Amino acid sequence: MAKLGIVKVKLDRDVNCYVVSDATTKEAVVVDPGQPAEKIAEQLKDLNVRWIVATHCHPGHVGGKDELKSLAGGQTAMHSADAKQFLRSADRYLLDGDELEFGEFKMGVIHTPGHTPGSICLVVANHAFVGDTILAGGIGRQMPETDLRRQMMSIGTRLLRLPLSTALYPGHGPATSLERELATNPIFRGVGAASR
Repeated sequence: MAKLGIVKVKLDRDVNCYVVSDATTKEAVVVDPGQPAEKIAEQLKDLNVRWIVATHCHPGHVGGKDELKSLAGGQTAMHSADAKQFLRSADRYLLDGDELEFGEFKMGVIHTPGHTPGSICLVVANHAFVGDTILAGGIGRQMPETDLRRQMMSIGTRLLRLPLSTALYPGHGPATSLERELATNPIFRGVGAASR
């Protein structure tokens, strides 16, 4: 059975970048390519990068994508709504339901607008890379383009459909799980598992 590797790389602005790889084929996806790109590239020595994906286009999460592409190869990807909002370009513009293949794995794209218009979460096996849509104990801080009501709707209608055991890897801070956030995150007060 294919084995998934996940390495967290701490970047500038306290952004978490993740290198997600198939241990057998050595194919990888880089999630949230911030700066410095060289720090990410150090984690890619034996890997063949298929995709460089931004969960959203705030500079801390996407600032190193072009430099990383020239250092490590791979195709860049982001949601089209964020490409328009932030005037960014990519090799592929993602939509809800798209899949990114690497090795024996498929990473599913869930459009979770709110933090930014094109915020996405990426799911592979029982792991979800959630950007700033949800953090351990909170949500990403509000920016001018944040629509808090849409963000809460995205969490409630999209993320809460995932299994409770799903591990969450946010764009800042520690990893967590959907079950832990439902129990402890103040944004879920009054939601409870009963409404699932």
